Amino acid sequence: MLSRVANSIYWLNRYIERAENVARFLEVNINLMLDIPTGIEQQWQPLVTTTGDRAFFEQHYGEATAENVIQFLTFDQQYPNSIFSCWQMARENARSVREIISSEMWSEVNAAHQMVSKASKDLSISDLSDFLEQVKQASHSFVGTTDATLSRNEAWHFGRMGRFLERADKTSRILDVKYYVLLPSATDVGTLLDELGWMALLKSASAYEMYRQSSQQHRITPAGVSGFLILDPEFPRSVQFCLWQAEQSLHRITGTPLGSWHIPIERSLGRLRSEMEYLMIDEIIDRGIHEFLDQLQQSMNEVNNGIYETFFALPPLETTAAPQSQSQSQGQGQNQSQTFATPQSY
Repeated sequence: MLSRVANSIYWLNRYIERAENVARFLEVNINLMLDIPTGIEQQWQPLVTTTGDRAFFEQHYGEATAENVIQFLTFDQQYPNSIFSCWQMARENARSVREIISSEMWSEVNAAHQMVSKASKDLSISDLSDFLEQVKQASHSFVGTTDATLSRNEAWHFGRMGRFLERADKTSRILDVKYYVLLPSATDVGTLLDELGWMALLKSASAYEMYRQSSQQHRITPAGVSGFLILDPEFPRSVQFCLWQAEQSLHRITGTPLGSWHIPIERSLGRLRSEMEYLMIDEIIDRGIHEFLDQLQQSMNEVNNGIYETFFALPPLETTAAPQSQSQSQGQGQNQSQTFATPQSY
């Protein structure tokens, strides 16, 4: 497979997953605003902070009002991680590999792109929740169509690896939103208001029902929710589950048996995934949830860079800049062509 094709399919899936998770970011805050008592100031700055692109926001918008943050995350055509930009880039990547993907996948991307473009021209704030739901459904529809129409070949595994790495990164950032949303005072920790915040976070990650079913105590606690979203091995949006799925696809691409490694990216991803397996939520809390998530996001950015250098980069070209610890990975080198080793077997 050409590296250009692999790169496009990898980022096609990452951009669509990213658009869905940006919609989830916004849902976190909207649900929180609906639940908190009257008189408590709305907080939109946390959403900007957790994107890792605060400098861009302050340069273009200044104050983090509801209108500014919503415009920034949904329809800003200059911001590369807005919902609009993600679907636009997804469509460009899909167009470049139309001979590889199915016509049904192309139709899904086209329809979603048109829906987002139309909404960018006439969407009102009152319709925002419906729009975010449509964005999530469009992502789900694309994933379902991909699984139903694409052979389980290299293309499918590159797309799957990109989707799960993106999902792991964004689950950690959604969890980080709660860290930044400050309660009115420290005495509110553990109160109904605090519990409402954690409940809103679970719902925004589509995790509320699964958490209730998996939690033996059926109580919503910071440790319980954090442990579920980071370490649960069965929930499909938990960080550990996503890293495990990405690692499986990586090994199917390289042909290296699971549990061993021959190239650096296999070692990096395998070590990160195995560390998660042996972690306990008490250790994460002792370290500090925000500090842990910050390090986790940096490690996942390094994994993404390793994938780029292994499969997409053309030697002697090198990546132009090392990512910052809290920034989000961006698509790179999508016009390069290079062949790499095909998997030994499927």
